[in-house]
Amino acid sequence: MELAKKDLGEQAVKMASRKVEPKSFFGKLFSKPLWEVTAAIDEPDIYVRAIPRKPEPENPEVRYMPSSSKEREQEFLFEEKKAERGANAIEQKLDTLKKLFEEQIREQGLGKTAEESKEKAEVPEHELPDKNIAFLRLIFRQLLDNEVEEQYANQIITEIEASLKKETDISKILANIYQKIVLKLGQTKTLEVVNGKTKYIFFIGPTGVGKTTTIAKLAYSLMEQKKAKVALLAADTYRIAAVDQLRTYAEIMNIPLYVIYSETELEEYKDELENFDIILVDTAGRSHRNKEQRDDIERLVHSVPKESREIYLVLSATTKYRDLVKITEAYSEIAEYRLIFTKLDETGTIGNIFNIKMLTGAPLSYATNGQNVPDDISRMDPQNVARQLLGGGN
Repeated sequence: MELAKKDLGEQAVKMASRKVEPKSFFGKLFSKPLWEVTAAIDEPDIYVRAIPRKPEPENPEVRYMPSSSKEREQEFLFEEKKAERGANAIEQKLDTLKKLFEEQIREQGLGKTAEESKEKAEVPEHELPDKNIAFLRLIFRQLLDNEVEEQYANQIITEIEASLKKETDISKILANIYQKIVLKLGQTKTLEVVNGKTKYIFFIGPTGVGKTTTIAKLAYSLMEQKKAKVALLAADTYRIAAVDQLRTYAEIMNIPLYVIYSETELEEYKDELENFDIILVDTAGRSHRNKEQRDDIERLVHSVPKESREIYLVLSATTKYRDLVKITEAYSEIAEYRLIFTKLDETGTIGNIFNIKMLTGAPLSYATNGQNVPDDISRMDPQNVARQLLGGGN
């Protein structure tokens, strides 16, 4: 890269790299392999970035203890303003949603806006105004359009309707539904590094959902943001390409890769692996209909004590709900898991995230929205999911 920057300037970035082995017999004996690096001038959104070796994290998670009361006060004010900005952003999203639904209600000739509806409505005590009922129906249809299963959409609307009074305006109804969805999505659980304790993180799931790429993204994040000692372990020996892909990532990040063919081989490496904080295990993508293949994964997972392992079921947001049901049921026989959803950039609806959360009760974890390593991954945000389900965008 130093040579590339001399030719292209300091803005040059690495596009790709590969190891070039000497071809001749004598070359293999007496020459060292070379690295071929492809570089280009940075033009955002033109290329797909490879993993940089030493980037400056945009949002480092390193926190320093303030050295004085004044610094503590400044830190408190900063956190307070940040929380206030977040609350304002949510309020703006809800206000946008409210206006959207009000326009639909007016188009259907169902009367007044939320502000006008504060006047007393001439309806029996036990009945809601027609406008509020129409508003609930619009939200119900919005959830269905986002591919939320009808039983779960009905559950949300029924629970909200039971708590409403006839004078409740649209803003309050929308805020209640938004909060209800956030609560049902629950608290996100992600990877944590515990000093002095080695953890094995197993990634399970069907083929083609992006397990290997997800592992690479998380490995880089753990190394750079949490300063963890990370090793990769490939158990997907059924697909040579998967091992080669993981090996390429390991070489770029300069971290070790172990390849095993059974749970007994994992036992042989355990003493050596105790030197690492996190072991990310890429399991074979198996058919959920093949019990023998599921048994292989179960034996591998259970070769590590429960207190030393975490399991993440990786699912594609583009998979049909009916298939997701079968997949989650099959893998629930192996062990408890957390949920990672991939390929959010390939679908316009995210109802399946809510559906599978409701079906399994498993905690949500990460979401990926592209192939860029290490960028296109983030912690699942229940508030953002709720806004999207209600039509409010990101």
